[in-house]
Amino acid sequence: MSESGTWLVVGLGNPGPRYAGNRHNVGAMVVDELARRSGSTLRSHKARAVVAQTRLGAAGPENRSVVLAVPSAFMNESGGPVAALVRFFSVPAERLVVVHDELDIPSGEVRLKLGGGEGGHNGLRSISSAVGTKDYHRVRVGIGRPPGRMDAADYVLRDFGPVERKELPFVLGDAADAVELLLAEGLLAAQQRYHAPR
Repeated sequence: MSESGTWLVVGLGNPGPRYAGNRHNVGAMVVDELARRSGSTLRSHKARAVVAQTRLGAAGPENRSVVLAVPSAFMNESGGPVAALVRFFSVPAERLVVVHDELDIPSGEVRLKLGGGEGGHNGLRSISSAVGTKDYHRVRVGIGRPPGRMDAADYVLRDFGPVERKELPFVLGDAADAVELLLAEGLLAAQQRYHAPR
């Protein structure tokens, strides 16, 4: 993996205040947290996304040039904006990081992977199709399975519950840390940190 060059970190969600607190928007929340940490503001971009160009990580060789982005399109149309940003900023697939909610991971846990299937996630499916590869990094934020017989589509489009909301700042912090560690030290280091029993 090339160490130099810009990374693109995309947080997935649906646009507008109606969806802002949904579980499905946790990826966008993580990018908001990264923007806050770096003192940058996400601004409208012609690629149908809000974007901030910034640097992440401590001063020194681990400091990375990063484009933070949240598509302004709906989740299942995320691919168009992401492909446009990849072209605009000349970012290869191995420096694309997509942060998204994940039903198959316990609530509040963070996992990282490179490539693989989309697990029924329409945002990832749209991105893989638009960029022409599945070989990009994913930072997966666990939201757990829906309770009882609730439909998964209903579950992801509901706001976090009261208990989850208390934990949310810590979860967003962990996921933002995971992105920074991935950029600074690589996938293996980040996996060893976040996949180990804690």
